Amino acid sequence: MPRTGAAGSAASLDQEASLVNPLVLDTNIALDLFVFQDPATAPLRDALERTPGEWIATAAMREELARVLAYPQIARRLMVQARPAQAVLDAFDRSVRLVPDAPKAAYTCKDADDQKFIDLAAEHRAILVSKDDAVLCMARRLARVGVHVCREWRPTHAP
Repeated sequence: MPRTGAAGSAASLDQEASLVNPLVLDTNIALDLFVFQDPATAPLRDALERTPGEWIATAAMREELARVLAYPQIARRLMVQARPAQAVLDAFDRSVRLVPDAPKAAYTCKDADDQKFIDLAAEHRAILVSKDDAVLCMARRLARVGVHVCREWRPTHAP
C-alpha cells in the first residue's frame, strides 16, 4: 500500500517532505512514468527513487489511475508489455505518500477531473506536473497560491 503520513516510520518522511515542495503528478504523467516509460520522465523517475515520499497523492488519484489502466488502449499496451495493471498500481503505491483530500482551491479548473490535482497542489504549495492544457493555462493564477505548474519536471525544479 502507499505510504501515509500517519504510519510508523513515515514520520521521518513527513519531516523530510516538509522541507521541500512536494510533487503532485497528474494521471498522464503517472502513465508516462509507469506505462509508457517516456524518456522525458527519466529525471523525475530518478528523483522519486532518491526521495521517496516527495510525490503526494490522494486515494481518489489512485482510483483514477486504476480506472484509466482499464481503458482499452492502455490495457492493450500493458498486455503487449506482459505487465498487469496491478504492477503499475504497485509502482504507484511505492512512489507516493498518500495524503487526505484537499479542500477546494481558490481557482477552478475547466476540466472537473483535474480539480483534485489543483486542490492538492494548492493545499501543499506543490510543484504540479501536468501536460493537460486546462491545468497549464492556470499556471499564473496558481503561482499566486504557491503552486509551480510545469509540463515536464526537471532537476532545476528541486529545491
